Amino acid sequence: MDNVNGNGNVNANILIVDDEKEIADLLEIYLKNENYYVYKYYASKDVLKDLEYLNVDLAILDVMMRDIDGFELCNKIREKYNFPIIFATAKGEEIDKINGLMLGADDYVTKPFQPLELIARVKAQLRRYKKYNNGQEENLIEIRGLSINNDTHECYFHEQELELTKTEFAILWLLCKNKGNVVKSEDLFTEVWQDKYFEKDNNTIMVHIRHLREKMNDNGRNPKYIKTIYGVGYKIEK
Repeated sequence: MDNVNGNGNVNANILIVDDEKEIADLLEIYLKNENYYVYKYYASKDVLKDLEYLNVDLAILDVMMRDIDGFELCNKIREKYNFPIIFATAKGEEIDKINGLMLGADDYVTKPFQPLELIARVKAQLRRYKKYNNGQEENLIEIRGLSINNDTHECYFHEQELELTKTEFAILWLLCKNKGNVVKSEDLFTEVWQDKYFEKDNNTIMVHIRHLREKMNDNGRNPKYIKTIYGVGYKIEK
């Protein structure tokens, strides 16, 4: 690891993980010029050992790491942290971009890239993250490519707008608002339908959950977003 301070007030703390030393060093220079504090690592395993002691505002991860690849590293980071993640990699196939976004990345650039372009993306992600985490957008929730706004009743999934019914939106909003926690079927029904829950009403909930999964292209047998907790209810992982 190599930590480098910028001059004066630090704008944000940036984590770089790339086993190509020349690229990591170049990014470090550009980030320092923008007055960012840099945590620089050449191996994913070293990051995982230190992460809880770092104060990271944004991470730039290479995918093709020699020890633990960027996808797996991103997945492990997302178990505890929600700061923005940008993938920087030589792999430009569309499926790799999709995989990265599904795992919780916020942006994706392919090598070779212009350092100034990456800096612009860093600034954009930091502005967005700061805005959403200062309470200015308390009615907007973003989870791994899913964005739902309770003020405008708009929902986007990887930048594609989802056409949801009023009930589908209410269900998805409730699950997102309680992300990481199980929402019991009876609580979900009571809050969304504003009525007393009976066992038969679980079939109604299941139908709407199925429709939501279909619209999100989420595999019902192995869903990545809306998980069924059998005998209890539903949850969306953080």
